[in-house]
Amino acid sequence: MSKTIAVIRGDGIGPEIMAATLRVLDALDCGLDYEFVEAGMAALDQSGELLPQATLDAIARHRVALKGPLTTPVGGGFASINVELRKRFDLYANVRPAISFPGTKARYENIDIVTVRENTEGAYLSEGQTLSADGEVAQSIVRNTRRGATRIVRYAFELAVKKGRRKVTAVHKANIIKTASGLFLDVAREIAKQYPQIAFDEMIVDNTCMQLVMNPWQFDVIVTTNLFGDILSDLCAGLVGGLGLAPGANIGEKAAVFEAVHGSAPDIAGRNIANPCALLLAAAEMLDHLDMAAQSSRIRAAIRATLEARDRVTPYLGGSGTTETFADALVERVRA
Repeated sequence: MSKTIAVIRGDGIGPEIMAATLRVLDALDCGLDYEFVEAGMAALDQSGELLPQATLDAIARHRVALKGPLTTPVGGGFASINVELRKRFDLYANVRPAISFPGTKARYENIDIVTVRENTEGAYLSEGQTLSADGEVAQSIVRNTRRGATRIVRYAFELAVKKGRRKVTAVHKANIIKTASGLFLDVAREIAKQYPQIAFDEMIVDNTCMQLVMNPWQFDVIVTTNLFGDILSDLCAGLVGGLGLAPGANIGEKAAVFEAVHGSAPDIAGRNIANPCALLLAAAEMLDHLDMAAQSSRIRAAIRATLEARDRVTPYLGGSGTTETFADALVERVRA
């Protein structure tokens, strides 16, 4: 049985790392077909739009998209193409695994943390932002809803059950932001009671940052609101070697978009030295979403074995290989 996904190659290094990723997916022989669509600067050059309707239609039709990094130009239009995609498809759950791999620049070993971030409300609402006429006072609304908190916390607990995780930590600032953050914490406590098999704790966000640096192994699944999740997921990426090893999934009820969370790196675009690991790991998350856990495990195992052997790895990973040679090594391993 085949499944078609929408593929957005992306800007800068996007086409190179996407080509490497699709080679690995093809080697897995998991029945995926691709509809290539554009967004970002490539779309702007072709159609005059950063996010063409044809791209939105393809995502809606296939319900799954794999996306390379995009560049949003400075000026008018969307504040962020990624934010616009989340809004259009109500991709409320942002899921960011941080997993240790050998042969990286990470300062820690054996890290395995998943951050589940609410993606559609909180401090990142565009409405409610004002600047006084004299430019002296800026104001922004933080709005959390019971519905938003309920579905993100429930998603985190369901993920913990599905993945065999042991604990969920709700991160908040309810001691100070007693309404918006307090609502989130109240909901988290209520939902935790429905999952007695999963340990639950709660932690103030500033303490969480300190604890992640001092003892990251105490964490398993972190669930939190939009702004805190944005910060904490990057902190967790730093624990395992940086954004070059950080996949992201944006999941809603009607669509899911999987991506490399790093930028488009225009300074190295076209040089065939970009590290494709983040997009490859995003593809593995996509396969999990499509109930292809065996194939996703093969991708992660191939990455681990290739990094451990330092076999044709790119400069970001401490080698002298290219994007293509790294893909060659992975293809050989997933086929073995």
